[in-house]
Amino acid sequence: MPTRSPAEDTPGTTAPAADWPSEWLRGVLTLCVLRVLTAGATYGYEIAQRLAAAGLGEIKGGTLYPLLARLHTAGLVEEEWRPGDGGPGRKYYALTAAGRAHLHDEGARWSRFATLTQTFVTTPEVAP
Repeated sequence: MPTRSPAEDTPGTTAPAADWPSEWLRGVLTLCVLRVLTAGATYGYEIAQRLAAAGLGEIKGGTLYPLLARLHTAGLVEEEWRPGDGGPGRKYYALTAAGRAHLHDEGARWSRFATLTQTFVTTPEVAP
């Protein structure tokens, strides 16, 4: 069993990013990527940096780029190659109207689910 970090035992703080279980991230990563794109079109590395800065930890390219491809296939993001400044070009990703609607709807559902889960997990007694 993994050891707990001191931050996990301190109310009002979060666990270090490296401590988030991967199954938790899989459940919310799509919404988080879409959320990053609400600030405007950007490229994969910058998306990963913003997710890390938000406390989600290091999201590897082997996780992020297939997710971005699925979002593109689903019509939730657009892809555009742009020339690099003195280097190779980059693929930029932008939120579509469908992606914005998906984030709004699924974000609200996630919020309700997270609240329900938090209440269930932290309630001292669960009724039979």
